[in-house]
Parts: sequence; C-alpha cells; structure tokens
Amino acid sequence: MRDTVIVSLIAVCTALAIHGARAQERFDDWAPLTDPFPSTGGGGIMIHDYDPVVASGKCTTRFRAIEPDGTTYHNLIEFEASETQGGVLCSKGQWRSADGSASGTTPFRVFIKDNVKRGSPQ
Repeated sequence: MRDTVIVSLIAVCTALAIHGARAQERFDDWAPLTDPFPSTGGGGIMIHDYDPVVASGKCTTRFRAIEPDGTTYHNLIEFEASETQGGVLCSKGQWRSADGSASGTTPFRVFIKDNVKRGSPQ
C-alpha cells in the first residue's frame, strides 16, 4: 500500500512538472513578422503593412488585408499590451475596417522585444 502511495505521488508530481514546463510559452522562439503574412482567417488572404506600436497600454497598427484576387481591405487593430519575458506581448486583438463596416477579433498575438516583432505560430 505504501509503495502504491509513493508511486502515485511521484506520478502526480511528474505530471504537474510537465504541465508547468509547457504552460510557459517562449515568445522569443516565435518567428519574426514578415510582410506580408497569411491571415489567421485563411482563404488565401495576406496581411500587409502590419507594424504594431505600443503606447498607453495598447498595441495598435493599421494594416491591409489583400484577397488572392487583389481586393484590398484597410483595417486597424488594437491589442492589450502586457510586459512579459523582457518585452511586450500584444494579445486579445480587436480589429475593425477603416470605414467601420466590419469588425472582429483575432487569436493572433505579437511579441515585441529589442525592436523585433514576432508573430504567434498559426
């Protein structure tokens, strides 16, 4: 019985250690943003001119979303900015079209450190 308790305790501790190791993302490992890059919404849409700036606790940028046929949409996005891992994580993005006709959210995140902007894996 005692051996079973010890083995169970070791198993629980190991599981917690593994979970804790995976829970901490390493934002420095994300690839630098390219211009353009594929939209998280898919459909072959490419995102151009994405250059987030941090000010007043927010990350913001204007950008263009361009469909494969060349149709272009002008947009703005605002993220919450939080300091972490020696840089700024831009998350919980809310975008809107420049003309106000469309809006939404994105799972995409940006990490800015030492003037390098990195995009979350898709």
